[in-house]
Amino acid sequence: MILWFYDLTVHSCLQNDSYLARPDADLPVCFQQTVLVWIPLGFLWVLAPWQLLPICKSKSKKSSLTKLYIIKQVLATLLLMTAVAELVLTITEGTGQNPLPAVMYTNPSLYIVTWVLVLLIHYARHFCLCRDSVVLFCFWILSLLCGILPFQSLVRRALQDPISDVRRFVLFFISYGLQLLLFVVSGFSDISPEAKEIAEKNPEVTASILSSVTFEWYSRIVYKGHRKPLEIEDVWELKDKDRTQAISAAFQKNMKAALRKAQEELEKRKRKKRRREHDTEHMNGMSKAQSQDVLVLEERQPKKKKKKKGGKGDSSHKDYPKKWLMKALFKTFIGNLMMSVAFKLVHDVLVFVSPQLLKLLIAFVSDAEAFAWQGYLYSILLFLTAMLQSLCLQQYFNLCFQLGTNVRASLIAAIYKKALTMSSATRKESTVGETVNLMSADAQRFMDLANFVHQLWSSPLQIILSIVFLWLELGPSVLAGIAVMVLLIPINGFLVNKSKHIQVRNMKNKDERMKIMGEVLNGIKILKLFAWEPSFEKRINEIRACELKNLLKFSYLQSVSIFVFSCAPFLVSLASFAVYVLVDENNVLDAQKAFTSISLFNVLRFPMAMLPMVLSSLVQTSVSKERLERYLGGEDLDTSSIHHDSIPGSAVRFSEATFTWEQDGNPVIRDVTLDIKPGSLVAVVGAVGSGKSSLISAMLGEMENIKGHINIQGSLAYVPQQAWIQNATLRDNILFGSELDEARYQKVIKACALLPDLELLPAGDQTEIGEKGINLSGGQKQRVSLARAVYNDADIYILDDPLSAVDAHVGKHLFEHVLGPKGLLQKKTRILVTHSISFLPQVDNIVVLVAGAVSEHGSYSTLLANRGAFAQFLNSYGSQEESAAEETTAAVDLDGVEEQGDEGMEPCVEEGPDDVVTMTLKREASIHRKEFTRSISKQSTTSVNKAQEEPIKIKGQKLIEKETVETGKVKFSMYLRYLRAVGLVFSFCVAMSYVGEYAAYVGTNLWLSAWTDDAERYQNETYPVQQRDLRIGVFGALGVSQALFLFLATILSSHGAMRASRIVHEQLLSNILRVPMSFFDTTPTGRIVNRFAKDIFTVDETIPMSFRSWLNCFMGIISTLLMIALATPLFTIVIVPLGIFYYFVLRFYISTSRQLRRLDSVTRSPIYSHFGETVSGLSVIRAYGHQQRFLQHNEKTMDINQKSVYSWIISNRWLAIRLEFVGSLVVFFSAVLAVISKNSLEGGIVGLSVSSALNVTQTLNWLVRVSSELETNIVAVERVHEYTKVKREAPWVTDKRPPHGWPSKGEIQFVDYKVRYRPELELVLQGITCNIQSTEKVGVVGRTGAGKSSLTNCLFRVLEAAGGKIIIDGLDIATIGLHDLRKNITIIPQDPVLFTGTLRMNLDPFDQYTDEEVWKALELAHLKAYVQELPERLQHIVSEGGENLSVGQRQLVCLARALLRKAKILILDEATAAVDLETDHLIQTTIRSAFANCTVLTIAHRLHTIMDSNRVMVMHAGKIVEFDSPEKLLQKQSVFSAMAKDAGITNTETTTL
Repeated sequence: MILWFYDLTVHSCLQNDSYLARPDADLPVCFQQTVLVWIPLGFLWVLAPWQLLPICKSKSKKSSLTKLYIIKQVLATLLLMTAVAELVLTITEGTGQNPLPAVMYTNPSLYIVTWVLVLLIHYARHFCLCRDSVVLFCFWILSLLCGILPFQSLVRRALQDPISDVRRFVLFFISYGLQLLLFVVSGFSDISPEAKEIAEKNPEVTASILSSVTFEWYSRIVYKGHRKPLEIEDVWELKDKDRTQAISAAFQKNMKAALRKAQEELEKRKRKKRRREHDTEHMNGMSKAQSQDVLVLEERQPKKKKKKKGGKGDSSHKDYPKKWLMKALFKTFIGNLMMSVAFKLVHDVLVFVSPQLLKLLIAFVSDAEAFAWQGYLYSILLFLTAMLQSLCLQQYFNLCFQLGTNVRASLIAAIYKKALTMSSATRKESTVGETVNLMSADAQRFMDLANFVHQLWSSPLQIILSIVFLWLELGPSVLAGIAVMVLLIPINGFLVNKSKHIQVRNMKNKDERMKIMGEVLNGIKILKLFAWEPSFEKRINEIRACELKNLLKFSYLQSVSIFVFSCAPFLVSLASFAVYVLVDENNVLDAQKAFTSISLFNVLRFPMAMLPMVLSSLVQTSVSKERLERYLGGEDLDTSSIHHDSIPGSAVRFSEATFTWEQDGNPVIRDVTLDIKPGSLVAVVGAVGSGKSSLISAMLGEMENIKGHINIQGSLAYVPQQAWIQNATLRDNILFGSELDEARYQKVIKACALLPDLELLPAGDQTEIGEKGINLSGGQKQRVSLARAVYNDADIYILDDPLSAVDAHVGKHLFEHVLGPKGLLQKKTRILVTHSISFLPQVDNIVVLVAGAVSEHGSYSTLLANRGAFAQFLNSYGSQEESAAEETTAAVDLDGVEEQGDEGMEPCVEEGPDDVVTMTLKREASIHRKEFTRSISKQSTTSVNKAQEEPIKIKGQKLIEKETVETGKVKFSMYLRYLRAVGLVFSFCVAMSYVGEYAAYVGTNLWLSAWTDDAERYQNETYPVQQRDLRIGVFGALGVSQALFLFLATILSSHGAMRASRIVHEQLLSNILRVPMSFFDTTPTGRIVNRFAKDIFTVDETIPMSFRSWLNCFMGIISTLLMIALATPLFTIVIVPLGIFYYFVLRFYISTSRQLRRLDSVTRSPIYSHFGETVSGLSVIRAYGHQQRFLQHNEKTMDINQKSVYSWIISNRWLAIRLEFVGSLVVFFSAVLAVISKNSLEGGIVGLSVSSALNVTQTLNWLVRVSSELETNIVAVERVHEYTKVKREAPWVTDKRPPHGWPSKGEIQFVDYKVRYRPELELVLQGITCNIQSTEKVGVVGRTGAGKSSLTNCLFRVLEAAGGKIIIDGLDIATIGLHDLRKNITIIPQDPVLFTGTLRMNLDPFDQYTDEEVWKALELAHLKAYVQELPERLQHIVSEGGENLSVGQRQLVCLARALLRKAKILILDEATAAVDLETDHLIQTTIRSAFANCTVLTIAHRLHTIMDSNRVMVMHAGKIVEFDSPEKLLQKQSVFSAMAKDAGITNTETTTL
């Protein structure tokens, strides 16, 4: 049958070759009517059944009719009618004598069946969401393409002779027209009213096939992004299957299965190991020495094991389930992988079609006899190949990037889920930072690999195919070229390794610089007060110089590597061609060979470059894979020991419960048997470390059970010892996912004493709380945490010492209204861990823990009578508490600042004054917290006081002014600014070198085309040797000059870039060190650090690269267009419209893409911060059982980020499709114009023009990429520039210098002195006038906010006067430079700030003093003995923030600084929380003796210290209210005497220390 068919059609038709071998070639009619008709129909018939499946599924409900659907069905019906008409026509004609050929009957019949099928398919798609059928779409294209040939035949015949068969002629054209219409209609998206809503959220779901292939559905966002900066709301939702929930569910399923298998393997491995160990023990034929060795080994092993359990240092050696992650990922995403493989295969094959077509085209141009239609055919085929190639490539990329984001999403979701369920032992193995790293770095690595994973098979395939085709062209001489390529790989590898070393070295420099920078910013106050900025500026600049030196080396290496890389293509072609020509004189290089080979070499470059990259990425990913496998394969929390049986009369029952933190560790809770009745209040007491918190963790199921169990009846609420606060509004923190019940909510807030705080917060309970509750004081955090528990209305309350962080009277209030017998929770079961003895008499039951076991329990009175551990505990603690209480009254009542040491400090680490609220909060100077805060308080009270003196400005709910995000186009001035920093001469030279390089490049190609034309010239004679050598020589020389120009350009640009980096950093640093203090108070350090870290990095490394790539691409495109225009001058006409189109696409895209990148980074950080928050609050989340809610929140956060990433990916594809279309057009026109002007052209120049055009597509794409990257990166220059323009403080040194030795007497006069913090704020000092005599000792007192610290700030001109003046020794301090002033008076600040460096550097950063003087100062500061014992003595390295010295020692170092200065005026801002009594005593005595002949101002927080001063200045609300000697003030009814009474001081004698 088939043979008969073949014989009938193809054979008989094509026997006659004359059809094609003539200028007006055509296909035979029989071929047109059989094969061309049956190809599309066969295609449809084979695939139609699949399209009809939706009809059979009865479940799917039909959507309503749409206009498009009706139009489609009408058109299809009309087609059916034409087919019927043709059949009727044939039957009526065929009844006559001469029978018609069979085809006339079969074709209309086949068509009738086909059109019915089409109608059915339309109907079937009616049940689906996306209503367009891929099969139909392809069928229309096939049918139209096959129809073109009969179409043109009929038209040509009709033009030559009158039409013989009019009816059939008309029917054919009607049918063809209807098909064309149907094709056009199917290009529109058919959206049913039901799907309208979905289409609004994501048009991709309902997009038509054409729209999906060209990403046309995305255009709306691009236009929107061009009109205004995109917000996250503008970005379309994800498809359901791309949502994190769907992806992670699929992944979890596969992961569970794979993990189970891996764990079985692990068990097997462990068993084997045990058996091996067992066998070694039974080996007995050993020599004595050997057996000794074994014993030693065995001794060592248990030790090792212990260490492993103890520290987390060895966690990496623990065996874990291996080799399962890749399997699970592969299973989850197999569909995506298969599709992308298909697309990639088609693309890879098409890549090799273009060079072959080029070969045919060159042959056509060189052959004068060839028919014109052949040329046009080749041109069209080139265009179609390029188009198809680009469509496949974009679909492939789309799938790959989607795979990448989905892999990342599934991994992050898995990590998050794991974090919620992991056991405490596993949790200890990795810190929060490491886990966040798993999320950010390791998941990102997988994402990057997924984008290119197919290169693993595609690159080798492309390389093999290229080599095969090249062999066909040039024979064995190809091996020369390939040898060159292979040789270049190790050279590149060597360079990469070298530059890696430099990078590592440089990272160290960078870290060092950032560390000092961070210190400078944290201690900026001290730097300013001591005028030390120049010393630090010098230090930072020295490190920066090293960094830049390394960077220059790095860019030299880069230049060499770029040089090698750019030489590669040219060297390869030179080697191949030279060998080819030299091997055999019959080998003549002709245009076909040369340009086909060059095209193939160009194809070869990409896989050669990609393969090493993918392999190294694979290596990195394998490391990440191991880390993820270890983490995700870790053990989960085992809560089997917590039972929930209902036992009447018991809420919580411990039965011989023994628990430990580590599986084989020592038990922390031993044999506890306890029964807690419902509704009782049980206090758990015990010394520090007796296991109180562990008991609670055991109840929450956070510990490993050894034996026994705990039975808990009912739901839990838990208040941890350190309150865990989320970054959300205050109300959300309390509701914690429950519904709002206003009445209950108000009751809870009132009981938890939060009402006064709400009034102070800028937006009440809608105020946003910063991360870790940064803008709440410790006591407030604790109360919010308590309120959360109370609101959550559980049955059993577990309270881990919630009263420790609050002030005594607040604690009392909380006990009465919440916890106690009359509180809100009176009916609930409460388990309260406490240190506070005062509440114990009111509890129902007391449990006393000693070393993890219950030593006794019973009511208060019973235990006291027992005289056991509890009675001792009472005695030891009771005495402490009383003394503590006294201290509190003495300290707090005197002065609210006491409490600032305690809470004011912590909040203002990052925030500026918006957050003033914190400081004015209720006083909660609890003793416990004071201990804790000593380590935290790093900020000086001055800024706190200052904060208090400012009016509280309600700026609403946000914590801090948002960082300005630049939107819209980057200003051109930024580029200019950068180029100016590089140096305009440098910039010009770099540009010229690039021009030189591309001139040489064009020259090389033109020379090659001339060389290939020699093949025509010397067609039938031997090729002259000297001509051959000349050709090779010049070709080589041009190529080398091209590379040298490039080398010159890169070297010059790296020098220029270095210069720019140096200038930019110097400007930034010098300005930041010269801005006034107020800038640091209103700008979070993080922001400034970011400028020095990320933005400077961008300026150093990314911008030079971007600029280079941009120039490269730009020149590449220009030179290509130039070559095409040289070959075919007509091409210049085409360039203009293409250029305009290109420009518009570019502008549209760049604005959208830039904003999407910003959205991506903005939406990414919440994922990590939410994760960090979750990990730190794990026990709370688990106790309340809110894991599911947090999982969902994580999914939401991730979806928001996913959609911006996904949108960005699509925007790149949208762009690429459009640009590659431009590229394909360039190819098409260069080919068509070559065909048109065939007679005037040589083969060589055509080869040159078309092969350049083939290369231009990628370059066009890159130009856009690089332009948008450059725009994104140049923003760094903008951000840095923003900080170099901040207003500076007064100059450091002015023309007016104070006389040498000023101030000699130390007299200070305030003349009507006024000052305010910022121009828009109220005055803080309201006109102060007073005289302080030489060598007088003055104490300054006053309540918080009286303006005491402002006084010191004014003396150092940290604040400039708003009126009046300060005169020191007859000199107005406002007239001299800041450094002249600050170097001559000295201060001992409130908190001792030390910097990293040697001890000596901390005392004398400018090396002004001799070693003797330094030792003398140390001796006076009582530090000499300590320093002499240190191994390095004065060169002892102080760690960051002085962590390796005790707080007292730090304070003494600050004293030594002041002693070294020997200034006539000393200001002592007295340390509050920092110093123990002993140090305090030392400092006071030293000051009295060493500074006897100086003027001393003491800002006092404790009255004791200033009772022996000459005079006391009492300040109130920025005015001096009293100024006299302490004796006189005590005698009369004064503010001072009232304060003294509060502090328990009656006369001056009682106060000596």
